[in-house]
Amino acid sequence: MNIEALVALAKTRLAESGSDSPSLDAAVLLCHVLQKPRSYLLTWPEKVLTSEQQTEFDALLTRRLSGEPVAYIIGEREFWSLPLKVSPSTLIPRPDTERLVELALEKAEQIPGDILDLGTGTGAIALALASELPARHVFGVDLRHEAQQLAIENSQRLQITNVTFLQGSWFTPLVEGIKFALIVSNPPYIEESDPHLEQGDVRFEPKSALVAEDNGLADIKYIAQTAREYLLAEGWLLFEHGYEQATAVQTILKELGYQAITTEQDYAGNDRVTLARL
Repeated sequence: MNIEALVALAKTRLAESGSDSPSLDAAVLLCHVLQKPRSYLLTWPEKVLTSEQQTEFDALLTRRLSGEPVAYIIGEREFWSLPLKVSPSTLIPRPDTERLVELALEKAEQIPGDILDLGTGTGAIALALASELPARHVFGVDLRHEAQQLAIENSQRLQITNVTFLQGSWFTPLVEGIKFALIVSNPPYIEESDPHLEQGDVRFEPKSALVAEDNGLADIKYIAQTAREYLLAEGWLLFEHGYEQATAVQTILKELGYQAITTEQDYAGNDRVTLARL
């Protein structure tokens, strides 16, 4: 089949399977097979695939039709204009999390010092911050060895050198006495009974990076409490959280003595990031 016919057929099948972005899915998968930019599909619509390319595309399409995220299928997702390698051992970086990066960059202008990203996963947040703040050092921590190694690989591929990735539970791997100007985190915040866990891409992502006890607030509470020992005076703590959790997160921070507590919305207008100063 030629490119135009193949994309049309794949788009139809993906739409019938429930994909919310069938055209994009088809294009991304085909570009991955062809190792070409998306502009190539428009420039050469009559180009016929080789039998090997057709077989590879069919295999990838079958995986997507089963619901597997495109990012896992092609092994990559762009975040903050950085091409990041991803794997099923980590969450897929999402555009809404770029709002957390924006706010962290704003606060970084107010106070010098190192930055800590807890639950770093692919390293997306840490690498975005490190790329924008080359004079600062960013630390990323993740519980899973696979995630730490993936984040290190991403830093090496992108040649971002002002970042260090550590393995361990939250603050555990940090050296004693270290202090940070900013601590940022996109921790697990979904309730175990949340029906969204059985929908869309989330079905394929590691539950340990999604689910938290205490109505999804257990890890946020722990980080907020422990962060007081690791923040510089006037340092900032920033959380990404569920769109219905803003009030609860603000209450947690207020009870722990944080100041200047505010919640900011994501690009869709949902409460998404709450930040506070020590």
